[in-house]
Amino acid sequence: MPDYSYEARIDGCVAGVDEVGRGPLAGPVTAAAVVLDAACIPAGLDDSKKLTARKRDALWAELIDCADVSVAHASVAEIDEINILRASHLAMERAVAGLRSSPDHLLIDGNMIPRGLTLPATTLVKGDGRSLSIAAASIVAKICRDRIMVDLAQQHPGYGWHTNMGYGSKSHMAALRNLGVTPHHRRSFKPVHNML
Repeated sequence: MPDYSYEARIDGCVAGVDEVGRGPLAGPVTAAAVVLDAACIPAGLDDSKKLTARKRDALWAELIDCADVSVAHASVAEIDEINILRASHLAMERAVAGLRSSPDHLLIDGNMIPRGLTLPATTLVKGDGRSLSIAAASIVAKICRDRIMVDLAQQHPGYGWHTNMGYGSKSHMAALRNLGVTPHHRRSFKPVHNML
């Protein structure tokens, strides 16, 4: 389980940063930055992938109430223009910029610090399973992106985005072949590019 040990070692305000949606064939990439209040950390925070949808929803509601939370995206057009890694970093930069107050230090999931971030930062591989702040960011980012994909699924029925969230599932690939490419598909991704 993630804990608060990394945050406790750092002087000042710490934000956890994570992104979701690097792998899907459709939809934006979404990042979140979360500054937890050490006196009011919701119980049960964990890597979003290990939580049920109901538990994620409950934690999201608690986090909105008791933490400084910022969410940001990079669009499909940006992903296709600058590549998915750079776009995910851009979303992270935007999320950090959207916090109510600037943190003193960032804990970033992964092994790379986005080049647009000038604040002191530490990377943590599998950080969403190690740091409570990153776990919180992973939950917020996942919920926000999932909601976007559920909304897009209603506008573009047949692709199953409400369940596959834009990932290249069998049903999504079959729909791509049968229904074609939508404006929300990432044209720079090989399976979509090959269809075009």
